[in-house]
Amino acid sequence: MARTIARILAQILLWFVGFSLLLVIVFKWLPVPVTATMLMDENGITKDWEPLADIDPNLVAAVIAAEDSKFCEHSGFDTEAIEKALEERRQGERRRGASTISQQTAKNVFLWQGGGWFRKGLEAWFTFWIEAVWGKERIMEVYLNVAETGIGTYGAEAGAQRYFGTSAARLNADQASRMAVALPSPKTRSVKNPGGWLAGHGNTIEARISVVKRDALDACVYE
Repeated sequence: MARTIARILAQILLWFVGFSLLLVIVFKWLPVPVTATMLMDENGITKDWEPLADIDPNLVAAVIAAEDSKFCEHSGFDTEAIEKALEERRQGERRRGASTISQQTAKNVFLWQGGGWFRKGLEAWFTFWIEAVWGKERIMEVYLNVAETGIGTYGAEAGAQRYFGTSAARLNADQASRMAVALPSPKTRSVKNPGGWLAGHGNTIEARISVVKRDALDACVYE
């Protein structure tokens, strides 16, 4: 009985490994048609896939500044940020997020929203493989096309059209920074009329866009 269970579990594991790697390879080349987050969105789905060449570099720089300044340095995981987040949790605090753009992309494409160590483990698995197979340029392209940018709105193009009536290819620094700071909570953070802390944070990210470009923190995206 134990041997039979072990054989079944081994087969399930092999199927999972094979199927997950197949998806990673397929999505290296093809647009991601839909995600679990989209399917579970009660507000419907508005999205429009655009190649990275048709997304303004201001938005790339803005999300790096807002979400993951070490995007071009790490191999999927920011160990320093993870250590700081764990230390805060041990002290009973929870202020710092440690997910990189690569991790968020893996979660958005292959998994579901929410926490839990099981999902975190799967997220690490997919993060490793998209870093190995896709590379930074493709990770950024996919991220900017599947990230939730508003209620029922997904991707840079749909977000740009919704909030500013323009294409993602024509976003200026102010518009890009406002979209970037709303990404962690697009259903509650205002893009068009931010106020208070959010407005100030947007101004900070807008200023950092020039730093990202000056210091080539986005260089890996355009190699």
